Order: sequence, then C-alpha cells, then structure tokens
Amino acid sequence: MESENDYDEFAAAYSEDNESNAWNALYERPASLALAGNVAGLRVLDAGCGAGAHAAALIAKGAQVTGIDKSPALVAIAKNRLGPHVRLEQADLNARLAFEDGSFELVIASLVMHYLQDWYPALTEFRRVLVPGGRVVMSTHHPFMDHVLAQGSNYFETYEFADQWKKGGRTIRTRYWHRPLHAMVDALTEAGFAIEAISEPQPLPQARDLFPEAYETLRTKPRFIFFAARTPKSAAALKT
Repeated sequence: MESENDYDEFAAAYSEDNESNAWNALYERPASLALAGNVAGLRVLDAGCGAGAHAAALIAKGAQVTGIDKSPALVAIAKNRLGPHVRLEQADLNARLAFEDGSFELVIASLVMHYLQDWYPALTEFRRVLVPGGRVVMSTHHPFMDHVLAQGSNYFETYEFADQWKKGGRTIRTRYWHRPLHAMVDALTEAGFAIEAISEPQPLPQARDLFPEAYETLRTKPRFIFFAARTPKSAAALKT
C-alpha cells in the first residue's frame, strides 16, 4: 500500500506521465516558463524539481540550474536525465536550504506549495537565497479548485484534505493544504516579496486535439494559479 505523498513509491510512473500530459506538459510547465521569462545566464533554483522537466527546459534556455526535491527517487531520475554537471539534492522546503545568501537570481517552485501547511518558512528561504531584485515564480493549486475537490465547508480557512489519482495503473494517495487566495498573497508579501503577476493561464492550443477532455476542463475551470514576485532591490531592505 502506498504512503500518502510518498513520491518514491511511484516516481517512475509520475515522471513518465509528467513529460507529455495535458496538465503538466501543455499547461503548467509552459505557463511557469513564460512567467520566468528570459533565463539565459541566470542562476536558477528549481525548488521541487521532481524528475527534472522544468530544469531541462531552463537549461535549454541558457540557465544555470540547481534542483532540490524531497523525494530521493525523483532526484535520482533527474540526475540520470540531466547528468553530473547539474547540482541536484534532496531537501525539505520546511527546513533551511543549504545555499548561501544571494545564490540565485530566480527560484521556480512548480506545484509544490500546496504540500506545505505554512508557506512562510519556504518563502523566507527563497527570499534569503535570492539576490536583491531576484524573482520567484510559483504555481500551486487554484484555491477554487481544491476547495471544490475537498468539498470544504469554509473557503476562507486553511485546511488539509486528502485526494487520490491514478498513474501507471496505480492509485496514488496524496494530502494537500487548501488556502484562500488572500492567504497566498499575504504569505508572499509578509515574506518580503512584491507581487508582479497573478496568472490563470489557458492550456496550449495543441491540447485540444491531443487531450480534448482535459483541454475542455482546463479551458473552463480554474486548476492552477501562478505567481511571479520580486525581492527588494536594496540589500538593506532584504534584512528587514
């Protein structure tokens, strides 16, 4: 029986599905990369790197990528994919990160924040490891989506809920944290970020023919929400 949120149990199936499905390959990943913008020459932390799909795309665009993930199995797949010259490590976003202050110009956090009960520790670490004026790009469950999925009684609460889905013929059991939109915005601003964009993108047009059912869902219902935010450009402001 699989443990909840234990991606080591189904890392290979997750990685294979993630490469080409509608939700990740034709919706989340291109939207995150679009918000990241021109990454050529930037030092990028891929926080929650999974099997390395975002990292590979960022490297192809000229970024110098470091990846971290809580799942050793996913990190192993990413290492096999990206090779020995890319720094990839197991790490928990609830803990202090093993990087010096100002190590990166950009942090990408793709579909990882909804696993965290409290965003503040991770966001303050993102701010610490970013240079002054550095950016964070995050995607997470849309609060309207997960509130409906959880059949929650109070949208304005932050609460944990269970879900399950199938990949590779296996039932995957997961637990997430719902938080309302204002709590997401408040967490970013309280951690010292200035929000540049909040995005609710559409799937890529090719999903219409490849995955018509998923395309219609993504086109008409909020699934993920995306944020781009920046740290203060003053080093002094970073210490407040």
